[in-house]
Amino acid sequence: MKHLLDRPIWSALATRHQAFAEGGTLARRYRPSIVPFAATAADDTQSLRALGKLLPPLESAILVQTDEITLPAEIAAVSTASLVQMIAGQPVQAVSDERVQRLTRGDAAEMLALASLTKPGPFTLEALSLGEFWGVKIDGRLAAMAGERMKQPGYTELSGVCSHPDFRGGGLARLLSLFVANRIMARGEVPYLHAYASNVAAVGLYESIGFRLRTTLNMAVVQRAG
Repeated sequence: MKHLLDRPIWSALATRHQAFAEGGTLARRYRPSIVPFAATAADDTQSLRALGKLLPPLESAILVQTDEITLPAEIAAVSTASLVQMIAGQPVQAVSDERVQRLTRGDAAEMLALASLTKPGPFTLEALSLGEFWGVKIDGRLAAMAGERMKQPGYTELSGVCSHPDFRGGGLARLLSLFVANRIMARGEVPYLHAYASNVAAVGLYESIGFRLRTTLNMAVVQRAG
């Protein structure tokens, strides 16, 4: 039996993030201004055909699922990677730090600059539409941040965890990961996250704060031919 998080993009767009979705019952994507994620309901011919119609020519999208990714003829994979999906099924360490503050749309440009520099994953100025983001500022600069991205019934994804190179080594990524995970759990939801399987340092960090491997997933950046 398939788990809700085996096709996390689809399960988010079909449930708690329907308001951000474009498409129909066979294929959906987030509005491109929010995040470049797309998914099909299944891997059958009809769903794949719907995905092909959903993507405009030369526009890229990211697919993530446990099953091997198959594509319609008009869409090609630009790059592929293996991801780990980790979940915190038990309470994690509670943290308190007066430096942690809620980030707002007034911080969006600085958040985008930090994400562009550190590349924690796809990030746009509209990322705040998907959930809360929290950060630490040092000397007026955004030193680190973490927040929420995809949401499914009972689950919320921890995402956007990054620290500016000038402030690494101070435990800010750990602090903010624990802070956001605790806020998710306080709502009665289970926090989960994704990381590149090759990113040993990130996987080790998340393991050290209580996340465990749930599964591995396939990721593909795809593009429709012009």
